Amino acid sequence: MNEITPDIKIEGRSVIFLDGAYTSTGGLTAATLQFKLPINFGGYKKLWNKEVTFFLSDYDSIPIFRGYIKRVKETLEYIEIYAQDVLGYMVKGGNPEKAKIALTDDDNIDGLTAGNAIRKAISKALLNTKINTDHIGDTTPVISSSRPPLRGTLGVLDIIKQLLSRAIDDSGDIPRPNIAKIVDNGSTSQLVIEQESELDSAPIKHVFSEESNIINLHIINRKVPTIVIVNGERKVKGTFSHDTAVEAYDRNYLEVANTALKSPAACKDFAQKLFRANLTTQYEYSIDTLEGVHLSENDVIRVEADDKRFTGNYRVRGKKIAFTAGGYAVGLNINRKPPTLTEYIAQQDN
Repeated sequence: MNEITPDIKIEGRSVIFLDGAYTSTGGLTAATLQFKLPINFGGYKKLWNKEVTFFLSDYDSIPIFRGYIKRVKETLEYIEIYAQDVLGYMVKGGNPEKAKIALTDDDNIDGLTAGNAIRKAISKALLNTKINTDHIGDTTPVISSSRPPLRGTLGVLDIIKQLLSRAIDDSGDIPRPNIAKIVDNGSTSQLVIEQESELDSAPIKHVFSEESNIINLHIINRKVPTIVIVNGERKVKGTFSHDTAVEAYDRNYLEVANTALKSPAACKDFAQKLFRANLTTQYEYSIDTLEGVHLSENDVIRVEADDKRFTGNYRVRGKKIAFTAGGYAVGLNINRKPPTLTEYIAQQDN
């Protein structure tokens, strides 16, 4: 572990802890912080829903994690604490019933851009006291929340996911979706929207090399979607598959919705682009390191691997920091740019 002095504060006051782990998996899931307090920690039964922040050192002004305690468990040896960031108020394990709003013909988010619609939905659910929405921004491309209009009693998280699913830039060879993530400004948790980084042109935030700062590079084989089904507006549908892919990887289905698509042809074209975008996801990658603690979802990094097949630019998808009172270690989940369809078919023929 890297030698440093992590700091955990509960309601702004530093506490003595034994060890812990921070985990962020991205994709609009709540980041978590789990840590152990000494068995003689007083007042632990009153910690539920208290704010907790995690800094890698007491010199940092912006925390790695800001969230709220959701579970306190006493054992014979220590007090175990489990906390979620503000997205926990929208997901199972938080209080998702309170994170729902009713959208009717008279009271809705129609006519707003995705960013403004998300801001209004968070406010209607009274979550803006926890989630700062001042810097949400908008999607690329900008879309309207009215196509089609959302109706019914819906979870705020579902609204965000539905709107982002419509905001996909498919003007290039590979579709680029938008993501939403939590960013801390030192005093509050902010929800921001970003377009997925372009690996060839986005700034590289960190360089990792097996000769210097990579402890382990893990490569995991996984199923590749070989049949992609896209559901468009109303009951419009399109499907794309490729015989070579099916022969190589069997019939693995991926089904998604993009309600901005209005014809079977548009759905099929989008399905083909999604197929290409998933080609290299035959592999999942992760890095064990002592660096990159401040990287977040969608940041671009460079990996210099001994096996040159795996050298290249990658997006950060998730992060885990295991820590004690005297040090830490980092695990990064990453992915990379897919090959072209021609390159993929050539790989399978060799």
